[in-house]
Amino acid sequence: MTERGLLPDFSPAALAEAAALGPAAPGGDGARDLRGLLWSSIDNDDSRDLDQLAVAEPRSGAVALLVAIADVDACAPAGSAIDEHARANTVSVYTPGQVFPMIPERLSTDLTSLGEGQDRLALVVEMTVAPGGAVSAFDLYRALVHNRARLTYDGVAAWLDGGPPPRALAAVPGLDEQIRGQERAAREMRRLRHERGALTVQTTEARIVFDGEAVSDLRRVEKNRAKDLIEDLMIAANVATAGFLAGRGFPSLRRVLRAPRRWDRIAAIAAELGDHLPDAPDPRALDAFLARRRAADPERFPDLSVSVIKLLGSGEYALEVPGQAPEGHFGLAARDYTHSTAPNRRYPDLATQRLVKAAIAGRPPPSSNEDLAALARHCTVQEDSAAKVERQVRKSAGALLLSSRVGAEFDALVTGASDKGTWVRILPPGPAVEGRVTRGADGLDVGDRTRVELVGTDVDRGFIDFARRR
Repeated sequence: MTERGLLPDFSPAALAEAAALGPAAPGGDGARDLRGLLWSSIDNDDSRDLDQLAVAEPRSGAVALLVAIADVDACAPAGSAIDEHARANTVSVYTPGQVFPMIPERLSTDLTSLGEGQDRLALVVEMTVAPGGAVSAFDLYRALVHNRARLTYDGVAAWLDGGPPPRALAAVPGLDEQIRGQERAAREMRRLRHERGALTVQTTEARIVFDGEAVSDLRRVEKNRAKDLIEDLMIAANVATAGFLAGRGFPSLRRVLRAPRRWDRIAAIAAELGDHLPDAPDPRALDAFLARRRAADPERFPDLSVSVIKLLGSGEYALEVPGQAPEGHFGLAARDYTHSTAPNRRYPDLATQRLVKAAIAGRPPPSSNEDLAALARHCTVQEDSAAKVERQVRKSAGALLLSSRVGAEFDALVTGASDKGTWVRILPPGPAVEGRVTRGADGLDVGDRTRVELVGTDVDRGFIDFARRR
């Protein structure tokens, strides 16, 4: 953390502020009382920093989707010692051994977390979803909400696929149809988004498994219907939030993904698979290609997705001011897109929350354009730094797991290739580990499959070295 310019510890002043806090006063400032709605959260099994709740209501042939976002600013105002730490790091950093939260856990897992059975202040993004998936209207306002059920991705996904309902879901009358209504609306929005060129990808995450205090595996975690549902709701809420700020003449921090610089390599991968992409970046054509590949070879589609995502490059934060043509998000085919739905763990979302609250109250923006532009650059840098910390610790865990297997051979996928080196990820049934090809990397490029031999590990530095087998 320190080497990457991140603060691993809170200052005494920030900890004192957190210790002195009580729950934010309910109501006030025109907050609506929406505690009577069937709000619920869906998140990871071990998540305690719950940022969002959702509810769906049928309205005159359409569906009103409401997403409640934790009002973190109510307990961590700008200029506080808590805010100074959050602004320095800009994100929570998640490593296997320890989580380094952006704000103290007294807030993120309690006072500002939308926990089950708790009354909490929130910003609500209300969207009217017409038949066919178009968002015909939206509004943002402050509200008091109450989480009726803390649900998990795996539990909800298993139920949606035909299994028994999770206990927390079954305990709340009407919540089953509530979740199904959310998924129907989300599915329609997703379909329309892909018609407009949003990309169809299927990624996997590596979760470190412990046996006591020893690393026993790096296991792949797949996406599922519940994760898709929440992702769709969050994308819609972020688009609506960007539109709300633009409509009020406010600047905003946009999440931007520009057209890929390595489009030629994406086109080459398509050609290798007997398909064709145009010479110029085209999100609709790319999504159509990805959809064809998912249908033709679903087993290898996650590996293709990884290759395409790597070649698309990283997103970044940028200031958008009224009247400026937005740069948009290539992967989501969204012209207006911000980050707003995770203020407990991402500072751009907290900064956006403050802009929204000012717009609702009729006040001027709380930050100048110059400050927001500098913040956008800082958040991009720190997000990259945090990702490097998380990646390095995962690699250390992988190096520890593989340290006794030097000389073993694996099938692998090339995930990175540049002047700095070539990296591969072990394919199933091997562990979800990535390392560098230190011998025989010539000619390899992103998306290639190869056979590698493990030639060395360094746990302290997180190095995993492979040699290409020809």
